[in-house]
Amino acid sequence: MVEVAKLLEPVSKLRQRRAGPLVLELDLTEGISDESPGDPLGQLLAMRRQRLFDILEGIRRGARDPRVKALIAKIGSAPISFGKLQELRTAVGVFRASGKPALAWSESFGDFGPGTASYYLATAFSEIALVPSGAVGLTGLSVTNRFLRDAVEKLGVDYEIGARHEYKNAVNMLTERDFTGPHREATERIVASLTEQVVEGISEGRGLSAQDVRSLIDRGPFISHEALEAGLVDRLGYRDEIYGELLGRFRGPESEHEGARLQFVSRYQRAQTLASRVPAVQRGEYVALVSGIGQIIPGRSRRSPLGGSSAMGSDTVAAAFRAARADPKARAVVFRVDSGGGSYTASDVIRREVKLTSEAGKPVVVSMGDVAASGGYFIALGADSIVAKPGTLTGSIGVFIVKAVLSELMGKLGISSDSIDAGSHATMYSTDRKFSESEWERVNAMLDHVYDDFTAKVAEARGMTREQVHEVARGRVWTGADAHTHGLVDELGGVETAAGIARKRAGLPSMTALRPFPQPNPLERLVPPESSEDKTAARLRVSSWGPLAELSARIGLPAAGPLVMPGTWEIR
Repeated sequence: MVEVAKLLEPVSKLRQRRAGPLVLELDLTEGISDESPGDPLGQLLAMRRQRLFDILEGIRRGARDPRVKALIAKIGSAPISFGKLQELRTAVGVFRASGKPALAWSESFGDFGPGTASYYLATAFSEIALVPSGAVGLTGLSVTNRFLRDAVEKLGVDYEIGARHEYKNAVNMLTERDFTGPHREATERIVASLTEQVVEGISEGRGLSAQDVRSLIDRGPFISHEALEAGLVDRLGYRDEIYGELLGRFRGPESEHEGARLQFVSRYQRAQTLASRVPAVQRGEYVALVSGIGQIIPGRSRRSPLGGSSAMGSDTVAAAFRAARADPKARAVVFRVDSGGGSYTASDVIRREVKLTSEAGKPVVVSMGDVAASGGYFIALGADSIVAKPGTLTGSIGVFIVKAVLSELMGKLGISSDSIDAGSHATMYSTDRKFSESEWERVNAMLDHVYDDFTAKVAEARGMTREQVHEVARGRVWTGADAHTHGLVDELGGVETAAGIARKRAGLPSMTALRPFPQPNPLERLVPPESSEDKTAARLRVSSWGPLAELSARIGLPAAGPLVMPGTWEIR
């Protein structure tokens, strides 16, 4: 006869395993997204792409969970944008403050390439390990702009440009051969500000003076044993050695053959969130997290199933705010903005809905991501408070217009055109010719109107005079740290900082849930919205244009709008 105890033994072991110690694991080599795709195909393609919010919440939850004993993260050389790096560093700092070890390891911080940003992230951890054949590419930060003026001239393409004001350099890559004076001035300050932040972070994390860190940057990159001798890493080892040592720290005396169980942070967070979704919790009040990601356009938000491109539609985001106002359980809103701008009118529509939500008694706090500039800054102006990371790129308060003139190129290709017009300015936006004198009068009037309106709204929202706004505007991009100094943002921090402010303003307990909003269930996704007031109206569309939209904007086609941040930014 089979003994009942033996039958139940596997169940007992499984229960013991699930209740046993956990080591949270984070793999940062596959990239991080700020929001999850809204369409089924996009969700399928993004299955391996972790969501920033899940990682941050999972790490913070793990800091409070007595079962979680440590955090281990693999950091690769693939670039992670600066704002996300700083969000991750803050979350790791919370984990370390709980007294638990946090270990970062890498095969190489920049394998024959730049690795400063990835190493900066690693220094937030209490320990750093490196594969013996790896390196630490600590070489400093760089911002590179490519200028295409000679190339477009050879093609026979000309550009008509109007901007407000000298720092609005979005089209310089097409019209210049190198940095203009204002463009260089603003970019140098951004690089200097970000470098200050990197030096400070590495200095604190590794117990080095700022002067020593700057000296190391000038001497880099470092092969593995040099990095160990310089105190940049704590030990050298392969994955089996690093994991074996860490997991072995939590091996209990009664189960010497087993150590702590590994679990990815995102899986841990989702499991904990699912377990907490009981009716009592669902009835509770919460803070709504509304996302505004990508280029700002009229209409519905769009995302390419191929990746690489998102667009923030004014209809979609406005519907989300209207739904939040109508939901009695949503007591406040955190508006996560990651956008370099776009359409002026679409930006103003979103700003208006943000302001109406605040006036309805539901506090709105903006959490700026990697970029919240030009139109991305404009939409934040209706909020009660603006929070940015020190490395966020923001500001760019200005406006521009660009028209590609293709007549010479078309002539080289043997293509001609003709038109029949009913109106003196009927073809003013045509690429076949330049603006006439009277058309330039209208263009300048429109540019002046937009800039005046933009700066007036900034002055009202930030409690500044128009003159004070103009001094920090003129199209100039600032880091979050400098924007805070100049009064353009209220506090430095990430999404959790913004959520804390929102909870406090709404009079909510500190542990009140922050929930992505809206989150229609599968049935609601299949049913057309009842009206533009329905929360299901805040849905994404799939865009086949996808990654080509940015290329379209670069060559002068109308894929963006007049409120766009200048330049292409990759901090590595």
